[in-house]
Amino acid sequence: MLSLADVFLFMLFAAGAAWLWRSHGVRERALQLAKQHCARLDVELLDGNVAFRRLAMVRDAKGTRRLARLYDFEFTVTGEQRLTGSIQMFGQQLGRIELQAHPFQAQAQHDSKVIQMTEWRRTHPKADEQRRVD
Repeated sequence: MLSLADVFLFMLFAAGAAWLWRSHGVRERALQLAKQHCARLDVELLDGNVAFRRLAMVRDAKGTRRLARLYDFEFTVTGEQRLTGSIQMFGQQLGRIELQAHPFQAQAQHDSKVIQMTEWRRTHPKADEQRRVD
């Protein structure tokens, strides 16, 4: 016969399993958002995953303290070094995505007036030599 303690333990186990199942769904949503963010910034998400770091009370955009799941991931810009990023999730809602400071290559506009020094030196060798003599 089942006692009240057995029913309580079963309910506790069922609640834990439901919480883990829900956490998996939040992790998948965080991965999807991290992929989209990396694609938008033209960086590559490494390993194709996000790793759960911890649960924490953090402030949302309105300044209210809420329970959030924090995930870490790694990305690269050049393919040579691994940089870290983090994502905060309030349930299925995105809190914030932060990326470690990284180099980026600005997209040059065709009608811009920016002159690359290497190109200028190649086309004006005498002016460059004159400048070095002075």
